[in-house]
Amino acid sequence: MRGWEFDQAVPERGYCWWYVDALSDDGRHGITIIAFIGTVFSPWYAWARRGGGGDPLNHCCINVSLYGSPSRWAMTDRQRWTVRRDENSFTVGPSGLVWDGNTLTISIDEVTAPFPGRLSGTVRLTPRALSTREFRLDAKGRHKWHPIAPRSRVEVELENPKLRWSGPSYFDTNAGAAPLEEDFQDWDWCRAPTPDATAILYNAQRRDGTSQSLALRVGNDGAVTDIAVPDPVELPKTLWRIARPTRSENGRASLVKTLEDAPFYSRSVIRTHLLGQDVTAVHESLELDRFANLAVQALLPVKVPRPFW
Repeated sequence: MRGWEFDQAVPERGYCWWYVDALSDDGRHGITIIAFIGTVFSPWYAWARRGGGGDPLNHCCINVSLYGSPSRWAMTDRQRWTVRRDENSFTVGPSGLVWDGNTLTISIDEVTAPFPGRLSGTVRLTPRALSTREFRLDAKGRHKWHPIAPRSRVEVELENPKLRWSGPSYFDTNAGAAPLEEDFQDWDWCRAPTPDATAILYNAQRRDGTSQSLALRVGNDGAVTDIAVPDPVELPKTLWRIARPTRSENGRASLVKTLEDAPFYSRSVIRTHLLGQDVTAVHESLELDRFANLAVQALLPVKVPRPFW
């Protein structure tokens, strides 16, 4: 698998997503884009699965989170008739991704939530190299992760809001044959670029009582190699009391800023020590017991609307 096969089969109750994040060179801005087939964090998809359904193509979206000033959020769960895809392109409603062999171009035309507004423009991601190594995240092999291009650059050109910047970026994909909350309790992840490599940490606590800790180095040639798993470090919890565990080679890490603070999920910028250097990293923490809670899911349509036309 090369990773960007947007026409790949996704099983009932399963999912596939493509994830891009980037921070601007000056540190003032950031963006995260996730294109979902089977929107795993959609309450609508969760309720459909509980009702005996679970067609992933009937719950697709392109989630865009813009950080800094201005900041924006869009995550609209859309029905299958809005979806068009082939091997190299994936369109959901008015937004879409196209891979031309050298660059991933993401066209954005979304309505923000919870306060409606326009979020539109283009993001172009150019990989330094492509990586082919894929990882199983659970013992049964129902969930897989592929860091497609951990060392990339983006050019962000937005019309609404008016904004233009560039910076280092990251591109990966996850796919699964079951809901995340069935097989995992929680996980944390981070990626940290250095001048000659990118470090990636991926720690998962599984439902079967086992855990997995990946520590990887990705070079400029795209080669993915294992490194020693660093020591654990606890960062401050979020306002929603989500834990933010990470790892550091010198046992020290600090929070720079919180980008997303949700009832079950956080995204942050942190400082840690990896590959022998002090680095700035994008960090995520996910608590799936929180996501599975019906009270939490009842809050989510405010941020994850679903048009029924």
